[in-house]
Amino acid sequence: MKTLTNLFNQFDQLDTAINRWLVANSIFILRVCMGIIFFGFGILKFFPGISPIESLASRTTAVLTLGVFTGASARDFVAGLECIIGICFISGRFLRVGVWLMAAQMIGAMSPLLIFPGELFPGPQHSPTLAAQYIIKDIILIAAGMVIASTWTGARIVAEPKSLRSSLRSRISGVHRAQRTNVSVNQSY
Repeated sequence: MKTLTNLFNQFDQLDTAINRWLVANSIFILRVCMGIIFFGFGILKFFPGISPIESLASRTTAVLTLGVFTGASARDFVAGLECIIGICFISGRFLRVGVWLMAAQMIGAMSPLLIFPGELFPGPQHSPTLAAQYIIKDIILIAAGMVIASTWTGARIVAEPKSLRSSLRSRISGVHRAQRTNVSVNQSY
């Protein structure tokens, strides 16, 4: 029994060390990985016939830009936008701009669900096509973008090490807000 307790304690120490590493590095890794995804998918769109949703993206862009961008120019517009977002995320420079561009791009990326629902959910069962699934998975990119966006005003993950045993019965902890101090401000009108 003592050996089992020792093994559990060693695993608990490893778990705590991994958690500290994740706290220190996970947002950076998330940002760079998102940048790689955006840049990579953006590059693909510059080459006709490679992106599986090229036609859908071009048609959606044409609708959303009221015909300003159509066909190849729509494809290139989306490709360029995604590459710029990717560069902002990878480099960490102009991150706030990159996140705002991503928000606009995600509106465009999700809009085919409303613009072309019959094409994305055909048949009597209305099950999503592969293109619809491709679009729906962008929900996770939106959530990840929200995490990245929270960092531009200084939000950070803070390690609060707890033993594995003590955390097994507890729920996921909530977000802790910084405590505000009451400071009086003189305003002149």
